[in-house]
Amino acid sequence: MKLKILLILCLLTTAAHAQFVTNSKRVADVYFQNKEYYAAAEYYKKALQISPDSSGFFIPFGFENKIKEESPKKDDYEYSVFQLAESLRLYKNFTDAEKWYALANEFTNPRYALSPFWYGVTLRANQRYDEAIAAFQVFQRKYDLKDEYASRTKTEIASCQFALFEVSHPRLFRTAKLKNDINQAGSNYTPLQTGNNFYFTSSRPVNTSGKTQVLSDQRNDAKVSKKQSPYVNAIYETSGNPLTETISIKKIPALAKDQETATPAFLPSGKVMFITGWSAKDTRKIYQLNSAAPAAGSAGWSAPAELGSNVNIKGFNAMQPSVTKNGKYLIFSSDRPGGFGKYDLWYCAIRPDGSLGQAVNMGSTINTAGDEEAPYYNAKTKKLLYSSNGKVGLGGFDFFESEGDFDSWSEPRNLGYPFNSSKDDLYFTPLDDNDNEGYISSDRESLCCLEIFHMKREFLGINGAIIDCDTKKPLENVVVTLDDSLQKFKFTTGKDGKYSFRVNSNRLLKITAERAKYFIKTLSYSYDQLAQKDTLFSEEICLTPFEPEKPIVLKDVLYEFDKADLTELSKGKLDYLYTILIDNPDIDIELSAHTDNKGTAEYNMDLSNRRAQSCLDYLVTKGIPAERMTSKGYGLTKPVAPNQFSDGKDNPEGRAMNRRTEFKVLKK
Repeated sequence: MKLKILLILCLLTTAAHAQFVTNSKRVADVYFQNKEYYAAAEYYKKALQISPDSSGFFIPFGFENKIKEESPKKDDYEYSVFQLAESLRLYKNFTDAEKWYALANEFTNPRYALSPFWYGVTLRANQRYDEAIAAFQVFQRKYDLKDEYASRTKTEIASCQFALFEVSHPRLFRTAKLKNDINQAGSNYTPLQTGNNFYFTSSRPVNTSGKTQVLSDQRNDAKVSKKQSPYVNAIYETSGNPLTETISIKKIPALAKDQETATPAFLPSGKVMFITGWSAKDTRKIYQLNSAAPAAGSAGWSAPAELGSNVNIKGFNAMQPSVTKNGKYLIFSSDRPGGFGKYDLWYCAIRPDGSLGQAVNMGSTINTAGDEEAPYYNAKTKKLLYSSNGKVGLGGFDFFESEGDFDSWSEPRNLGYPFNSSKDDLYFTPLDDNDNEGYISSDRESLCCLEIFHMKREFLGINGAIIDCDTKKPLENVVVTLDDSLQKFKFTTGKDGKYSFRVNSNRLLKITAERAKYFIKTLSYSYDQLAQKDTLFSEEICLTPFEPEKPIVLKDVLYEFDKADLTELSKGKLDYLYTILIDNPDIDIELSAHTDNKGTAEYNMDLSNRRAQSCLDYLVTKGIPAERMTSKGYGLTKPVAPNQFSDGKDNPEGRAMNRRTEFKVLKK
């Protein structure tokens, strides 16, 4: 069980020295100040007289009333409840944290004013999005400050609304957690596939031979003693396919005493490796190692060399190096000065001799007031994939994708569900040149820790043909555009008129076909039409030819006898013209009505004018701007067939042809 495995601290308290504390709340505070949140939670439970339980725990009966009592212990109870909730949240146990924030919401002491905010965060992490929105709205009403939390609340509400849609409209990705020893005790993250080697970082346990460590609370001069954490971050290498159940894993030995390492990255040659390294209380730094003979260094690598001040600035963190596939740039995450938020993405040019240029911030399109981490750039597709917790998303860190060339970037788009989850999703490594398959890290199925998942994009095939509506023959040189609201793909038909797309999207797809001297036609497909399909065989799309100023008859547009009112059937026929006008926003038209020769010329002219105006008025009610259309009646002046036969007898069929409604495209 993950929490049992994560019981990383063997807690020892002693009364041998006066500075060492035994009071559970004070012990918990020391651990909390030292960011040992699991241990802190265990001791806050003791302070609340709750037995530790590695698999979660319930709130005792009557506990809520107990903490509301007006007694000297009330303040201690409220403090411990809130701190317990904080500790649980900070080691990502959102399930239990939610219960304790729910209690803290009732506290009136201003020091717990953030309880409703964090309650909303835990509800969101537990995928209870509607309840999370309600909690954030309560926080908005109660919270008067205009600070970071007020701003974050708006983003959190938008994220919950986004998540509700995403979860109900899954995108075309398939993810599965690795079922082998890669996902062991502790966190497992930063997958990296390079050649036939698979690397990852893990905080799995190591033998510490009973060494102890003293932690102190600088505020109260309190101390506790604990065994050193047996969970140490280190880089591991696997041989064999990571998807198989049985694999061989070996640890890359520590490169310096008491140093933890993570996030390996390699130059394309494989002879230079970059890593993140740190010791207990040091800032994170990026180091470079060069390939060497096995005797020269650990596992065939030279001793690590700390990168210069263009990357590592004293007092600030630099971490998560990533080398672009073409070997031209080193990208990393840092909280160094000059950024837009907490951790920003930066890059350095890699010169031909292997030296690094000055670090450049990747700009406000990529970076936010939050954290941007775990970059990966594919020089072939010119796409940057990275994680951010500063944008609207499903929760925690989400994957975002942006296209660019380091001079400019497109607006990043969230890759949606199930690529992203309600928790943290970071670190992508591909298995192919187009990034259609690879590995990611996520704690979506864990109570606390990152694990490694296999990811594969799925595709929807869209095939069809374009024909001439009149001749029914295939049309070549038709530009067919597929638009999924986020990106566009184009295809030009050949002599067979056929087109074909393969897209990683099932969202509101729109197909547009364009050819000179033909009306543009657009077809739209909803998510419900596409959700259960892997191939969409579109019906043949026929395009209608036209010439400017050449009338086109609108068949079956009829009126009541001797009136200008459109019948319901006629309105349906006019919808055909409405669709043309919607699909072809750059054209203007003339609507015209014609009569036979029954009645006087003056009467027929007036009747046809009123009928043409009725057509225009109907299209205006549908939303077509009136300035794109003119209406004109021609009465009996432009017959297209004889009203009488040559012997003077009536010609009913000819009269019917003359009683018509037409439109023509006006020249610009």
